[in-house]
Amino acid sequence: MDTHRDAHVAAVLSLVGAVLATGEFPATAAGYRDLLKWAGGLGVVRRAGVEGTGSFGAALSRYLLAQGVDVFDVNRMDRTDRRRRGKTDPLDAQNAARAVLSGRARARAKSGDGPAQIARLYKLAKGSAVKARTQAINQLKAVLLTADPDLREELAGLHHAELFRTCAGFADVSQSEGDGEEAVLHATRVTLSVLARRIGQLTEQIRDLEDHLARLVERHAPQLLAVVGTGPDTAVTLLITVGDNPERLGSEASFAALCGVSPVERSSGRRQYRRLNRGGDRQANAALHRIVQTRLRLDPRTQDYCERRIKQS
Repeated sequence: MDTHRDAHVAAVLSLVGAVLATGEFPATAAGYRDLLKWAGGLGVVRRAGVEGTGSFGAALSRYLLAQGVDVFDVNRMDRTDRRRRGKTDPLDAQNAARAVLSGRARARAKSGDGPAQIARLYKLAKGSAVKARTQAINQLKAVLLTADPDLREELAGLHHAELFRTCAGFADVSQSEGDGEEAVLHATRVTLSVLARRIGQLTEQIRDLEDHLARLVERHAPQLLAVVGTGPDTAVTLLITVGDNPERLGSEASFAALCGVSPVERSSGRRQYRRLNRGGDRQANAALHRIVQTRLRLDPRTQDYCERRIKQS
């Protein structure tokens, strides 16, 4: 399937790679039902390759998985092949089907119907709130740089929490609009008050979302929190990476590749060596890095293992 916002294009291939049919269906619940019914009329549908299982194709992937179809995440058509054959939606759909048929597409799609999907949504909201709060803090500090010297001295030396609390308490309707230095000072205090209140609201949102995430991990994956060096934030990140259908990962090696921590062969001739994996989920990669750094400081077994490996190298 080649997925888009409003419609999806599907191509059905036989086991020997012959194109049986292509069709376009709306990206709606009824469209998903019609697509599967149409494909089922051409034969038994066991596997499907879907482009964009994490975006436009997410809802379609969930529907197909719920109907017992194995769904694989498919990358875009190779650029060389695209230049040679051209680019159309039916060709992209056929390429997705051929990727599954040939075995090139081996990454199974996430089901997105459980706690991992809930955690992803909460983490998305938290991330945007953190960015907005950082922006508001930077703006408040920028306003202070050009503020009246007396006001700067009044707020100098205050820690963040006290500074925001003080600025939030500034009156914002005590003086009418006018001209001159007094009006500029009033506008400065109003701006600081608005920004400080915004920071407070965003801080409350972040705390609330962190509580939601912590309770989610404690309920659905308490074993992660039992591991030394793993806190709620890193546990949530790994939970999101694995997804709600962890059986799609066949081994520890596949999980390592998913997180970008599996070495990549770069051998040629007599030269045998490996390089770091720059692919995979970089947030999961960073979470594993934080866990390892914490364990190197706190866990004797990890410290002993690190020393032993250093001596062997």
